[in-house]
Amino acid sequence: MDFADSPQEAAFRQRLRDWIDSQRPFPALPEDDDERVEYLADWQHRLFDAGWVAVSFPEEDGGHGLPAVYEAIVLDELGAAGAPPVWHYGYVTRVIQMYGTAEQRRRFLAPAFRGEERWCQGFSEPGAGSDLSAISTRAVLDGDHYVISGQKVWTSEAHWARWCLLLARSETDRRRHDSLSCFILPVDSPGLTVRPFRQITGSLEFAELFLDEVRVPVEMRVGEAGAGWRIAMSTVAFERGPADVGFIADFRRVLGHLHEELRAGRLRSDGDLISRLVWAGIEVEVLRLHVLSTLSRRARGLGAEDEMSIDKLLMTRADQGLAHVAADLVGAGMLLGQHPSILHQYMWSRAASVYGGSAQIQRDIIATRLLGLPRSTQRPAATAGPTATAGPTATGGPVAQPAAG
Repeated sequence: MDFADSPQEAAFRQRLRDWIDSQRPFPALPEDDDERVEYLADWQHRLFDAGWVAVSFPEEDGGHGLPAVYEAIVLDELGAAGAPPVWHYGYVTRVIQMYGTAEQRRRFLAPAFRGEERWCQGFSEPGAGSDLSAISTRAVLDGDHYVISGQKVWTSEAHWARWCLLLARSETDRRRHDSLSCFILPVDSPGLTVRPFRQITGSLEFAELFLDEVRVPVEMRVGEAGAGWRIAMSTVAFERGPADVGFIADFRRVLGHLHEELRAGRLRSDGDLISRLVWAGIEVEVLRLHVLSTLSRRARGLGAEDEMSIDKLLMTRADQGLAHVAADLVGAGMLLGQHPSILHQYMWSRAASVYGGSAQIQRDIIATRLLGLPRSTQRPAATAGPTATAGPTATGGPVAQPAAG
């Protein structure tokens, strides 16, 4: 693959650089959760108005109809400039664009692109964190509505969201993988209670959802009844893609900040730490280049869902390596409140090998699907259906993926 920009891509990149320069300076992201959410929503609106959001979505859905690689250029340049990233739940809009009705696309995509309406993802449950097909939340058809009852957990940013993409069991006469459906429901629906809980980072990002006979119109179902498993798998595939959740821009912004602090003499600078920082930069660059390859495959219609497991592993290495060296560069002051953003990044990075599907599951997907290696002989010869491994995600709910085919 040729990683150099085409003339059209180079021109797009230069226009973007000029616009980013016009927006400087970029203040540090607010430490307060509520203030940070509002700041990023405002930034998202500015990006949208300038034409840098949804660049690869079809024009009829509010996008610009460009190849997927242009999304990577946007994130690349935002990160290089130390600017805030694009809002991270682009994976939800991808799924609505793929599976939603024309009316759903008209209603929900543009407000999300603009940052006016925020989303969360209600997949994981207390009793179904490692097997998404075992969820117990029920959606019972009652005339022209579904009545939904159950509980969700690890629902990121639910208390700031307007809408929830929710998975529930709706079909009682099918095997469990064919009995799930996906719904869009307002987070302020009668009968829906949102209970945030605090993480080790100090943030209130995660929340539990309690649904007590929440009524949802049939037209708010995404896709066909029973198609929830397929939609959930698509959601997770996009959620694992660093280009779809904006992580590369974050990594490059942190790298730039560390280099500036080193040049100013405000960080420890022994040879070992400098070597580790250089290596962390190399891992971020390897991730960036592999994401370009994945996006190129997607643009050519070759399918890139399994390739995203490689992206996820590379993202985990880049995230944890960068966070670890950043913590060592700032030293013990991180624990004394002197570098709160570095401490937050370090704490959050420890979950990178779990959210979006654990590192073990990603290796299993790579081994069986990409390399064609045989499954373990210890695995039962027959099962009722594909298994799913799930866990809390960075961006809004669980992680689910058939283990092998």
